[in-house]
Amino acid sequence: MTVSAEDYLAVVTETIGRVAASQREAVGRAADLIAEAVRADGVVHAFGTGHSEALAMEIAGRAGGLVPTNRIALRDLVLLGGEPADRLGPLLERDPAVAHRLYELAPVRPTDVFVLASNSGVNGAMVEFATLVKEHGHGLVAITSARHSGRMASRHPSGRKLSDLADVVLDNGAPYGDATLPLPGGGAVGAVSSITAALLAQQVTVEVVARLLAAGERPPVYLSANIPDGDAHNNELEARYAGRIRRGS
Repeated sequence: MTVSAEDYLAVVTETIGRVAASQREAVGRAADLIAEAVRADGVVHAFGTGHSEALAMEIAGRAGGLVPTNRIALRDLVLLGGEPADRLGPLLERDPAVAHRLYELAPVRPTDVFVLASNSGVNGAMVEFATLVKEHGHGLVAITSARHSGRMASRHPSGRKLSDLADVVLDNGAPYGDATLPLPGGGAVGAVSSITAALLAQQVTVEVVARLLAAGERPPVYLSANIPDGDAHNNELEARYAGRIRRGS
């Protein structure tokens, strides 16, 4: 295999097909869990660190997505929790203690459900956050790489990984190390986890909406803010969840 855009496209296409086929049942179970929460006036909280923050953005607050969604991020410690900006850094995701403050800062209710994304699924903050989610009785969907996580030791004191705690695990199909095209001197280029995680997030969202439609309900779905009447439509729906969903951070 050479290092080229064409080879990367081939790998991505194969991985998408494999994920779509292998995760079909898990996508349905995740949709069941989330649809039940939404029908009970719950909110979907999405959390990812590092590049997995893109997954949270794919779920919360975007056109075609569910309105009752809230994005949690490490920077909430600064923006909402009053901690100094130098608290943030690339190693913060390994600290289990930050999970407690993040959960406290989130506008959580008992009916809410969580989607947590971590390619490795082993860092302390993510595993501790997942532990808190389950201790508080919430449903939990995890998006992770089975191959990568399976080769890693947990960085959490319990020895557990994200996949050990979730009610539903969605495997993003990424290889160990995420990148797919080997380089002659070692290493690789062309990561895939963000692409396949976004696919899974959108598949779950579509299936949640399908379940709400089947129940005879009007799905609370965003229009693009950049089309006529988009703001009015979105503001009306967001008002139902005032104080429970955050936008702009």
